[in-house]
Amino acid sequence: MKILNGKRALITGAAAGIGREIAMSLAREGVNVYLLDIDEAGLLPVVEQAKDAGVAVIGRYCDLSDTTQITDCLKDLLSEWGGLDILVNNAGIACYGPTDEMTEQQWNQLLGVNLLAPIELTRQLLPTLLSQSESHILNVGSLASLVAGSKLTAYNISKFGLLGLSESLLAEYGRSTLGVTALCPGFVNTQIFQNSPRIGSSRQVRTPPAWLTTTPETVAAKAVRAIQKNQPLVVVTPLAKFLWFCKRMMPSLFLKVMRRRPKKRHSKTACELHPSPELLTESGGQRAA
Repeated sequence: MKILNGKRALITGAAAGIGREIAMSLAREGVNVYLLDIDEAGLLPVVEQAKDAGVAVIGRYCDLSDTTQITDCLKDLLSEWGGLDILVNNAGIACYGPTDEMTEQQWNQLLGVNLLAPIELTRQLLPTLLSQSESHILNVGSLASLVAGSKLTAYNISKFGLLGLSESLLAEYGRSTLGVTALCPGFVNTQIFQNSPRIGSSRQVRTPPAWLTTTPETVAAKAVRAIQKNQPLVVVTPLAKFLWFCKRMMPSLFLKVMRRRPKKRHSKTACELHPSPELLTESGGQRAA
């Protein structure tokens, strides 16, 4: 999709972070944007900023864990625009803590927002996307789509699933006019670490050094380029590329190193839901879309 001007895009989780930057980058390319987020107050300034690019902009509240709300938003979108060219599945939440302490509600909420919502959006929009002369689905995954992290089991599963969704769509529709990209950023410059729950009574999640991170603007630029170049997989940050390379080239050694982490006493810290590293903005706060 080399020419973006005049296209129509739906972006979830557009009020902040990568979602906001993708929305603004597409708007500057002349793309009309339909923005969804559970943070209605945070979405309003993004809508106004995108309008400054001279494109059509619609912003709507949507809790992506509610299928009925998804359906209502899509009915409104198709009524307003008659179709869609680009779907950006960006919204997500993370859950850090012992897997054996996660509740059913926590599992359902995280998988509902991170994986089932993109599947439902894709299911409902696939017919209209396939009917276009060219269209694209961008699934914003994570380093966790490629390499599992400790005490992030539900999050890892959701992001592995999002990568699987992307690859499956490519396998089935790769020769059609539908392009699919799995975007997998590593650490992004956000407040995710400062806002992460403590482990035990004193230990706090450490912030990675700046040279291991990137910015939401950089990730958004990679996303737009991926849509234009129809790139199937985009891994962002050198660390993410290095870890993915090690896992692929030396899987046994990689797993052995991962298992050699120092053993720590099991903590009775409940798993807490919070925005994922790719999505949380500098202002913090909890978002599920």
